[in-house]
Amino acid sequence: MIVNLRAGARAVPITALIFLSACVSQSSYDALKAQYDQAQTQNQQLQTQNQQLQQQVAGLQREARFVEAGDLLFASGSYKLTPAGQEELKNNIVPKLTGLQNAKVVVYGYTDNAPVGAKLKKMGINDNLTLSSLRAGEVVTYLIAQGVNEDIISAKGFGETHPEAPNDSPENMAKNRRIVITVQGPGAPAT
Repeated sequence: MIVNLRAGARAVPITALIFLSACVSQSSYDALKAQYDQAQTQNQQLQTQNQQLQQQVAGLQREARFVEAGDLLFASGSYKLTPAGQEELKNNIVPKLTGLQNAKVVVYGYTDNAPVGAKLKKMGINDNLTLSSLRAGEVVTYLIAQGVNEDIISAKGFGETHPEAPNDSPENMAKNRRIVITVQGPGAPAT
């Protein structure tokens, strides 16, 4: 009988433990489920934020580029826009740039490698870098006058550097005389 008492003594605590573990397991389960549900909600919020950030990054990386032939915009030996050049900018560039706020617009000027002529030298323009800078600045001034936000636009001349083609023929030299307008940022229009 002593053996049976011991066996019986063991049976009562085991039953109590099974009952208590079932109670603890339910409360642990409820606590874990609440933590899991909270983690799921946070995960969904983070995924939404991640998608928004990816869209912002894509917008910041977006860039539009417009190339205008320098011979269309300017007369040979001049940095003043021709009437045809003004019309080109007014009809094809201004509509793409007006209203932009969260973008950076840069107008780059380029020339061929032919030395500047006597007419330009008399005006104090001694090299292609200066000529390209004045042409880019002239385009910026015109675009601002047409309603482009002056706070987002700037000009930079590169002269004969960065040619599109070798300066070995009149056709290739014409390719190098150009204005390139870039728009970077979330406001950049599709090209």
